[in-house]
Amino acid sequence: MNSIKKSIIPEVIAALFILLFVYTATTKLMEHESFRAVLSQSPLIGNKAKILSWLIPILELITSTLLFIPSFRKWGFAGTFILMVTFTSYITYMIFFTKNLPCSCGGVISRMTWSQHLIFNIFCTALAAIAWRLTLKNKLFVAINRNSRTPA
Repeated sequence: MNSIKKSIIPEVIAALFILLFVYTATTKLMEHESFRAVLSQSPLIGNKAKILSWLIPILELITSTLLFIPSFRKWGFAGTFILMVTFTSYITYMIFFTKNLPCSCGGVISRMTWSQHLIFNIFCTALAAIAWRLTLKNKLFVAINRNSRTPA
């Protein structure tokens, strides 16, 4: 894979995650009481719903900001990967161990079934891992001539 593709792919993936996280965070904040109420019904979250209902969208917005700033993008992809693994693990647990499946997702994502959401999250987790790896490998190196201080 040439270096142009290695630099464009993370850019596109970053843009997709920025859109996803800003959209979901905004939805969660605009419908905060509903989001908190649904989280409180979860057997895993329950009594932590109050803090998590604020923490989750804030982390999504922070991660989006890190993805937006090129010098912090590798940290943004690390955060994205951690968030996606966490969300995917939660969905997997809920599907396998919970009869009542309260959905706290907003907007278009709330129209997915739990199984569709799991597949979507697995795909997004893989994208985050690929982009993070490409970002770590993509070291832009410019050789500088010591005497003239110009790129060689």
